[in-house]
Amino acid sequence: MADELDDVLSAVGPRLRALRRQRGITLADLSVTTGISESTLSRLESGRRKPNLELLLPLARAYSVPLDELVGAPHTGDPRIHFRPVRRHGRTFVPLSRRTGSPQAYKVIIPARPDVAPDPEPNSHEGYEWLYVLSGRLRLVLGDRELVLRDGEAAEFDTHVPHWLGSAGDTPVELLILFGSQGERAHLRARTG
Repeated sequence: MADELDDVLSAVGPRLRALRRQRGITLADLSVTTGISESTLSRLESGRRKPNLELLLPLARAYSVPLDELVGAPHTGDPRIHFRPVRRHGRTFVPLSRRTGSPQAYKVIIPARPDVAPDPEPNSHEGYEWLYVLSGRLRLVLGDRELVLRDGEAAEFDTHVPHWLGSAGDTPVELLILFGSQGERAHLRARTG
């Protein structure tokens, strides 16, 4: 076990150097992006500094690669991806993609509407969205248009156009949605309306 760990750690430096060179990034540029000094980056790449999470996490972010890919962690043989759902405004967002950057994929579950349909509060933001209805009926308000999408239907739109999504029936609606970092921020992180 210790030998396997040493092998993984000793391969990190050359992997970091190859990745940086492949992308045409200088140590100075990487230092600015990550906040890690050029000398520390150089020692990491040469193997004179052991990698740790404090150094590897900013590098994984800068290169937009998962941490296990960055360090070349041994394959466990388990292809499942285990993500934690995010709940916002009564909706459940299940992340389906692992890479940082754009676009991000989510399964979204919107609960059934109550006896009285809610008044939509459309929002707009930077980006573009693509969605596909897995089950249920989706109420999509897009600008001054209102549509109902059923199982198997898809929509795509510029998110500068004010938009709102909700259930159009007495059952939850499940959909796949792709959006870039601005859309992810608007739907999952920032408070809207």
